[in-house]
Amino acid sequence: MRWRRRLVAAAEIALAVIALGALGLWCSVPNTAPLANENPTSTAFIDLRRDQAASAHEKWKLQWQWKRLGQISRYLRAAVVYAEDYHFYTHDGVDWEALESAAQKDLGAGQLRIGGSTITQQLAKNLYLSPNRSFVRKLREMLIAFSLEDHLTKTRILELYLNVVEWGDGIFGAEAAARHWFGHYAASLSPAEAARLAIALPNPIDRAPDRSSPELTQ
Repeated sequence: MRWRRRLVAAAEIALAVIALGALGLWCSVPNTAPLANENPTSTAFIDLRRDQAASAHEKWKLQWQWKRLGQISRYLRAAVVYAEDYHFYTHDGVDWEALESAAQKDLGAGQLRIGGSTITQQLAKNLYLSPNRSFVRKLREMLIAFSLEDHLTKTRILELYLNVVEWGDGIFGAEAAARHWFGHYAASLSPAEAARLAIALPNPIDRAPDRSSPELTQ
């Protein structure tokens, strides 16, 4: 009977550790309610890129101009939702079907990349987290996404995302991206330009929408 008592004690300790871990994760979720009416003054990704440049003793210039959603091309809004998160307007912050599909592909390839992020999750990552991949970071990302969905409308979430997402070295948000890569305002992006920006989002540093790219000149 002694081994049973030890097993029960071990199970109780394991449950306590799990509960404390879950509580710690929940307590780590930032207060997202102010974002309903306030624009962020910086993001985790902006701070990271600035620190990386400083550590490498490189010059770094931030290009970032905030615009309301109505001042951003409808073509870009549609292209980003279509390319990044087709079920954006119907999920609760996490697209469970997309997450399951991504997990199955990762396991089939013999790796665990923990993909399938929604626009809300990507906003959470850009605002508060880092590009580093880990299971704990993914859990935090999901919890923050739920908080964003609780406090903000879908329209506001999309506005925030299009204003903080990275589109090149030091280039953040649709307005800066439109001006830098195409030489005009985000409101006047053409369908082709919008598609090029949306395609760049999975890897905006390596796939920056350079105007001299053959894809843009054909």
